This record gives sequence, C-alpha cells and structure tokens, in this order.
Amino acid sequence: MAEYKLIGIAGGSGSGKSLLAENICESLGQDKAILIRQASYYRDMEELPIYDRGKRNFDHPDSFDNELMLMQIKQLLSGRSVEMPVYDFIRHARTTAAQTVDPKPVIVLEGILILSDPELRKMMDTKVFVDTPSDIRIIRRVRRDLNERNRNLESIFHQYENCVREMHFEFVEPTKRYADIIIPEGGENVKAIDFLKNSISVI
Repeated sequence: MAEYKLIGIAGGSGSGKSLLAENICESLGQDKAILIRQASYYRDMEELPIYDRGKRNFDHPDSFDNELMLMQIKQLLSGRSVEMPVYDFIRHARTTAAQTVDPKPVIVLEGILILSDPELRKMMDTKVFVDTPSDIRIIRRVRRDLNERNRNLESIFHQYENCVREMHFEFVEPTKRYADIIIPEGGENVKAIDFLKNSISVI
C-alpha cells in the first residue's frame, strides 16, 4: 500500500510560502509531489452582489471552507483523487469547474492558516512557518494584487489596514509555535529551502 506524507507550509500573506511550496514540488518532481493551496478553499460567495464580496474579511479563519479542505486532504492521504474547487480572486467566487487532483507520495499544503486546525496539524509529517518582516510582506502583496488580482492601491491598502494586519497578529502569527521548522524570508532563503528539500526527499 502506498504511503503519503503531508507537508504544511504556513506564514503571513506575502511571506514567500507559495514560492517555497512551488520550489519544493518542482524539486521533488510532478510524479512525487502535488501542491494544494488553502486559498482554493475560500468559501463561495456567488450568492452575494459582486460589489459586496470584496468587503469580506478574507484573512479570518471562517473565510475558509475548512471542512471540505480537511475532507479532501484525508482522501488524498488515503490514496483517493479529489475534485478541488477553483477560486476566482477577481470575482471573489468559485468557478463552476473543479480541478481533479490525484494523490502523490508528498502532498504540500500551503496557506496562511493551515497550522491553526489541531486535526490538520496532527496529519502533517512536517510543519513549516515562513517568517518574513511585515514591510517585505506588504510590498509583495501589493505587487501580487496589482499584477494578478486586478486590484487598485486604495483597495489593497484598505484591506491590509482593516483586515490583513489585525488578522495576522490575531490568528496567523500565533501558529508559529506549532512549526517544526521556521524559515526566514520564505522562497528567498536558499539554504533553508535546500535543507527542507533534503529532509523531505528522504521521507
């Protein structure tokens, strides 16, 4: 029977956790690793007027469909394929399509709050927290939202000031204590990335 390992990579918005997760999966190869993003499991807001969707707090734990994510991670770890939701960050809603994800020996799960759920933490073989200064994180977030999510500066700063910053200190930062490995600077820390890749490759 095949054995599957779950690697959790958490950190604040713009910390570099996505790049770290991508680098690890690329290093291990498509036949050995898959990447699951917590952001795929934002709750669907299709029923709300589109002008109201962007006003929601996307950094609070309740903004995620944790039940679905937990169920699908369990299915992958048991060797079963899942139909993962596809989230549209411009419309703030799920698309009608789903992505078929097949299990691989290493499942890399990344997201701001993946270490906040005790049940999910117990399933992880390695727990990582990417620790990046707030000034670097906000610069990265601005670039991403401008280039990839069709946002303007006013909306980006409003969201950061009213949701992201507060939620980071209340919910994201405290989960650092659950990490087995803390990596400064995320995807830019080459030595730490190499160490983590090597530790995963011998699992």
